[in-house]
Amino acid sequence: MLALRFYAPGDLRLEDVPEPVCGPDEVKIRVRNCSTCGTDVKIRNNGHQNLTPPRIIGHEVAGEVVEVGADVTGNWEPGDRVQVIAAVPCGDCHECRKGWMAVCQNQTSIGYQYDGGFAEYMIVPAQVLKVDGLNRIPEGVGFDEASAAEPFACAINAQEQLGIEEGDDVVIFGAGPIGCMHARIARGVHKAGRIILVDVNAQRLQMSADAVHPDVVINAAEVDVVAKVMELTDGRGADVIITATPANITQEQAIAMAARNGRISFFGGLPKTNPTITCDSNVVHYRQLHIHGANGSAPEHNKRALAYIASGEVPVADLITRRIPLADVLDAFGIVERGEAIKVTVETN
Repeated sequence: MLALRFYAPGDLRLEDVPEPVCGPDEVKIRVRNCSTCGTDVKIRNNGHQNLTPPRIIGHEVAGEVVEVGADVTGNWEPGDRVQVIAAVPCGDCHECRKGWMAVCQNQTSIGYQYDGGFAEYMIVPAQVLKVDGLNRIPEGVGFDEASAAEPFACAINAQEQLGIEEGDDVVIFGAGPIGCMHARIARGVHKAGRIILVDVNAQRLQMSADAVHPDVVINAAEVDVVAKVMELTDGRGADVIITATPANITQEQAIAMAARNGRISFFGGLPKTNPTITCDSNVVHYRQLHIHGANGSAPEHNKRALAYIASGEVPVADLITRRIPLADVLDAFGIVERGEAIKVTVETN
């Protein structure tokens, strides 16, 4: 079968590999869509400590069941349309027992410890089935939309920590696919007030604004974004700020523009070579700010994402602006890196 394998930083190879064999406690799927994200570009460029080459990468996966192992419990049959979680909790550690599966200390991941979805076929490992991480795609939801449920789930995880209330002013740094999803969840689910979308890439900012229709767009390359937000809020600041970009300055700006009792999500991880910021602790102290980290999701968040997509509360189909055949999968990395699309999905058929 055709598959994209990681060998070393800068060394991705699209090659013909043996079709995987389904074990007794596994499910084999025919991949239909595997969508891409900035993490895939990071893996191409830098590798990852949890990724042992050669490894088939790709972690935003949807497809259909072709084989069910003899020991698998649950009502799975060939032809079932399914979405697969990416972050796989152990189900047994302290965090998992507390219900905090998004921060499982023994987490493994599709496309890292297990072969991923940039391939014609993929094995759903037993650990995914153990934690109820294989999800049926609701009627009326396409494979492409279902593949976007994984990043959507990560955004749900972040926003449920923030206590967004009706009418809150929400600033979102980063006009990529995650920023767009954050905008739609904040508005469609939490009934936020003004959505303020910020980016430094004018083309990407316009493209995303045309899709999700924020109330305000700010090109941070041209204006002082903190001053602009303070002006828009009559000096009060933003109620909620989400930094969906791997830029140190946005985290510092988030603290500076937060209103009293403001809630901040450091959603985008910073480069490991430069992971620190300057924080005025007195601002956090006197404004009583709440700063949250969020870097993944739990299986339940994936189910909720699929339900939101199916209900139409949070549409994602129009955010998928490029579709690339598996044979041209390497082209997808450049499109993502250059910000030429909102969401890029790779199709195997």
